Amino acid sequence: MSRVSENRFAGEVAIVTGASRGIGFGIAQRLVGEGARVVVTARNQEALDAAVEQLGGPEHALGIAGRADDTDHQEEVVSRAIEVFGAAGLLVNNTGINPVYGPLIELDLGAARKIVEVNCLAALSWAQRVHKAWMAEHGGAIVNVSSVAGVRPAPGIGFYGASKAMLTYLTQDLAVELGPRIRVNAVAPAVVKTKFATALYEGREQEVADTYPLKRLGVPEDIGSAVAFLLSADADWITGQLLVADGGVTLTGGV
Repeated sequence: MSRVSENRFAGEVAIVTGASRGIGFGIAQRLVGEGARVVVTARNQEALDAAVEQLGGPEHALGIAGRADDTDHQEEVVSRAIEVFGAAGLLVNNTGINPVYGPLIELDLGAARKIVEVNCLAALSWAQRVHKAWMAEHGGAIVNVSSVAGVRPAPGIGFYGASKAMLTYLTQDLAVELGPRIRVNAVAPAVVKTKFATALYEGREQEVADTYPLKRLGVPEDIGSAVAFLLSADADWITGQLLVADGGVTLTGGV
């Protein structure tokens, strides 16, 4: 079981996208538990309000609804983080979509463009905005949430995997460009028990889990602890890396 340090992020302010539930909420919860204040985003304000309440209320969290790939929304979130909490030194690009399933040869290219827009270009745009508004002067750390689908072929979700492979590359390139004051890393989860991933295990959870050396699927807290490590001073000499958090499944040929 991971150990929470109540003061590791004291005085830090984090922006976490796609954080009303699932992995994003698990990340925000871990950061707040270790002393950070967080600005969480998602599309539904009501869900964000509930998340903020669970995170301890307005002293600890602020929820702002909008589309992750909407530049006006990005601008508002970064500005409000600085206005309300006084900083924007941590960024977690967690938002991701996968509206299609099937072979690449039959892929709807309109859907493909939207996947790239949200999973890759939006993450880059968030980094640009937080860099301009805060990190260029004060430094900081960024973690992008990638996927094991971007590490090896993942039939059925191949373009989602391709977008996550691109996100990993962007992570590495930004790490080179933004050092030494800003570190940029990524986490690649396998199947985590969230609404987003339900189709990958629903009705056969144990069967899927048995393919993992650790014999269980991930939970949001698993990714929250990995992201918290990469954002923290414990990872001060780590940048441009992809931390695979997969219960060992890629060792056995699975995704």
